[in-house]
Amino acid sequence: MEPTIIPSYDVIIVGAGISGIGAAYHLQHDCPAKTFTVLESRATMGGTWDLFKYPGIRSDSDMYTMGFAFNPWQSDKMLADGPDILQYIKDTAQKFGIDKKIQYSHKVVDASWNDAEKMWTLTIAATDAVAHHQLRTKFLFMCSGYYDYDKGYTPEFAGSESFSGLIVHPQKWDVNIQYENKKVVIIGSGATAITLVPVIAQKAEKVTMLQRSPTYVVSLPAQDKIAKFLKKVMPSEWAFQVTRWKNILVGIGFYAASRKWPNAIKRFIQKGVKKELGNAYDMKHFNPSYKPWDQRVCIVPDADLFRAIKAGKAEIVTDKINHFTPKGILLQSGKELEADLIVTATGLKVQLMGGMTIHINSELCYTGKLHAYRGVMFSDVPNFAISVGYTNASWTLKCDLSSRFVTKVLNFMDQKKYTVCTPRFDSETFSSEPLLDFDAGYVLRAADALPKQGSKHPWKVYQNYVRDLLSLNLESVDDKYLEYR
Repeated sequence: MEPTIIPSYDVIIVGAGISGIGAAYHLQHDCPAKTFTVLESRATMGGTWDLFKYPGIRSDSDMYTMGFAFNPWQSDKMLADGPDILQYIKDTAQKFGIDKKIQYSHKVVDASWNDAEKMWTLTIAATDAVAHHQLRTKFLFMCSGYYDYDKGYTPEFAGSESFSGLIVHPQKWDVNIQYENKKVVIIGSGATAITLVPVIAQKAEKVTMLQRSPTYVVSLPAQDKIAKFLKKVMPSEWAFQVTRWKNILVGIGFYAASRKWPNAIKRFIQKGVKKELGNAYDMKHFNPSYKPWDQRVCIVPDADLFRAIKAGKAEIVTDKINHFTPKGILLQSGKELEADLIVTATGLKVQLMGGMTIHINSELCYTGKLHAYRGVMFSDVPNFAISVGYTNASWTLKCDLSSRFVTKVLNFMDQKKYTVCTPRFDSETFSSEPLLDFDAGYVLRAADALPKQGSKHPWKVYQNYVRDLLSLNLESVDDKYLEYR
């Protein structure tokens, strides 16, 4: 009997969402001699933008910074709808031939590194479409996002089984769900809830956004007027780059101002809400107990949330849930919210690397004990990188820099005839800190599973595009904290 031949690649990218497609572009552009494939656990590309089907799904980052730098976003719509973003990802993959590199229904359940072979062996789970099998690669690049695609986070609600209507998490939204002329309660105050409310309010009898605590909400125009003007007076590529940098710098400036003068920025944000809803509106619904950017600031296009509230089609209730009833939800204040449909927009469940396990020379690797090198590689994990975006800016900005850094490392290894690169954390020089300075519930719930960061560069994750641009693009990869063999 002949031995089974395991297909082998120079690089395997895991994930065919926006970060995976970007990584594939940079790899084939900067390292054209490398063989690679993209493994996608689902049957289609697009990641988040293919998974979520709930009404109004859209980006809460502007598309001039969230779009690919190598394939500029052409639409005038700054905060784009999910279907438009998905089509943009598919068009990009097709334009650069990346679609031909993707292997679908390939869910990686384990990645095992062997020092003697200097190779990763990936175990692919059996599905209806593919048999259980293995693939091998010299370098593994994880672009699988940061949350569990199978289920979102839903807390236990007392009495939920007694509710006579439908309860659904946005991540499991079925396009056949009917909400026309119905009473809908949306539990949550984050980007998903704020996106859902104005869209469902167009057809529902009444929509109530039930929040335990408020969120900062800022209205921005759906179209960038400056970008539109620039397109008229200069070549589209120039216009895109100018708009992109304008938005990057405005975002960095707003974040920095929020951290330095939180009270002033809070008053500025609330002034915008009052302008939309009037001084008579009870501002307790937009008065968070935390500082701006302790959690992500929510963006709404053309004040659609505020317009729905003013029209009487939507309301915000700030209270805590006592228990569910057959008719709806009884609040701790004693008020009962009647509902035909309850949407639990209560957040995501963090899951790094699609839930796969990592073994180094047969020993199980615990991600919570690792340290992130420049936010791209992990300490003591050879020939491995991960693409994770910003919490305070567009996801793609950091992913783009991470991909370019990976190709620099690969080219340096080829130039110097190295086969292995392993980051080494120096615990005597650096102290350990939580990876993210961010108080969002999904981050706090996953604190033990997330890698750590170091106290100083290059182990510090700064969440700053300009700083990362200088670090990842301009600094040498011949670094004393990168051990090459």
